[in-house]
Amino acid sequence: MPMNIAARAARLSVAPMMDWTDRHCRVLHRRLSGQTLLYTEMVTSAALIRGGALHLLDHSAEEHPVALQLGGSDPAELAFAARLGERAGFCEINLNVGCPSDRVQSGSFGAVLMERPALVAECVRAMRDAVDVDVTVKCRIGVDDQDPDHVLPEFLAQIVAAGCERVTIHARKAWLKGLSPKENREVPPLDYALVHRMKELFSNLHISVNGGITSLDQAVAFLDGGLDGVMIGRAAYQTPADILCAADRRIFGADEDSDPFDAVRGMLPYIEAHLTAGGRLHQITRHMLGLFAGRPGARAWRQTLSVGAAHPGAGPELVDAALAAVEQAGDAARAG
Repeated sequence: MPMNIAARAARLSVAPMMDWTDRHCRVLHRRLSGQTLLYTEMVTSAALIRGGALHLLDHSAEEHPVALQLGGSDPAELAFAARLGERAGFCEINLNVGCPSDRVQSGSFGAVLMERPALVAECVRAMRDAVDVDVTVKCRIGVDDQDPDHVLPEFLAQIVAAGCERVTIHARKAWLKGLSPKENREVPPLDYALVHRMKELFSNLHISVNGGITSLDQAVAFLDGGLDGVMIGRAAYQTPADILCAADRRIFGADEDSDPFDAVRGMLPYIEAHLTAGGRLHQITRHMLGLFAGRPGARAWRQTLSVGAAHPGAGPELVDAALAAVEQAGDAARAG
């Protein structure tokens, strides 16, 4: 069977990140990489089924390939939400078994589900039976006092038996007691070796690694080392050009890199349409602030957009002005 588009794109993916990977962010990232797999922010099944918040599924065709991440722990509700996601056009439905926030814990989903692998398997099976697109899982290596060497193989065995063929492993424990969500992204030590051991144990399972990865060089090393995919979070958001402009060439074998200047110009019609529909400029440009990080003119770019984009009436001309400042700084640096 030929590899489907989501599985191929999962060689490199941008992690689902609350308040960051919204549809405007994804359009920008797609301008930088045509092939990297993108994810929505986590959407709870309760919000869709009980809250009727179907607008959370809104996205545009130009974002594809794009996956929907769901949070929840009720198999029937998740199956219904998965059907809604498939109907909305997402190419993958991902179950969050990694988020450590208090709100998620109180709802009995996210990382706390690492303690209930049989329930996760039941959820996966229900979702798998409900849709034709891939059902995947994003998990931690364990939580609190669990022994990852023991619990992670058991967890993976159960979800594989339920029909999961792809999993992304955040190579850190989640400490549900005593650490904030931010600390849980940084404090627990990374155990990449454990993820590699899981690939040896589950050779037919598509395994992506997540956590602490900040460069394409690292991503390539993980792929060369035998893993099937790499998921990058904060670095892909904070320095998107560094991660995504060369991704199609280095990860997927395309002929050339993308150009961040072209990406900005390509965003202008999208920005115009958003403003015409009643949106505000800063809703898009807040995702663009790190686009020229480390390049001449980066500070002027950030300042122009962060100060001006929230003003009433701010439009594409502000983006043009910020881009011109970067180009001028680059010309000056080359001349000097």
